[in-house]
Amino acid sequence: MTTAQTPGVRTDDELKALAEQAGRDLEDASALEILTWAAKTFGPRFCVTSSMEDAVVAHLASRAMPGVDVVFLDTGYHFPETIGTRDAVEAVMDVNVITLTPRRTVAEQDAEHGPKLHDRDPDLCCKLRKVQPLEEGLTGYAAWATGLRRDESPTRADTPVVGWDEKRRKVKVSPIARWTQDDVDAYVDEHGVLTNPLLMDGYGSVGCAPCTRRLLEGEDARAGRWSGNAKTECGIHG
Repeated sequence: MTTAQTPGVRTDDELKALAEQAGRDLEDASALEILTWAAKTFGPRFCVTSSMEDAVVAHLASRAMPGVDVVFLDTGYHFPETIGTRDAVEAVMDVNVITLTPRRTVAEQDAEHGPKLHDRDPDLCCKLRKVQPLEEGLTGYAAWATGLRRDESPTRADTPVVGWDEKRRKVKVSPIARWTQDDVDAYVDEHGVLTNPLLMDGYGSVGCAPCTRRLLEGEDARAGRWSGNAKTECGIHG
């Protein structure tokens, strides 16, 4: 007995095959071409996620798909500058900002797990305040875009421009995977794209305030994240 499929809705196997083929076909395509493909392929079931470190991918996506959903995780631990960047993006760009929040406030989490969980068990803190809310927030989408770049860290060196997110069973689009920091800076300058003010204040990468510090001379861009332990990713991308 076969199960009827809703017209226009692809199965997981079809989405996976589509993603893997697109990854090969679009490897040399521009970021805008990659996002245009995603917009045409998935329509309203496509979104962009943004940490509001900068608005480069959101800006690119707004050119490919005006009014595109931009999903932001408000962990309760963000710098004020990050919330300000989100508000500015919402005010001036042709996007629909969607703010996700964890199931529990910081105070509720402290009551359940004790204060400063981020210091004692950063993996659990990220799971509760980032990974779970994002998984719930992406439920209605078939594909999502990120700002991952291969040059950011060894764990991101093999990032495909389009790939299959096995954990979430969705297509994952990384349109600027091949870009360097110089490419990002050039795009920001050319288009006047909003960036988080902390990037001009010694921070190379901006995450939650308790787990982010300014860089020391010669460090790579993500060295200020979870400094002092072996953690390099929040769990969203690995």
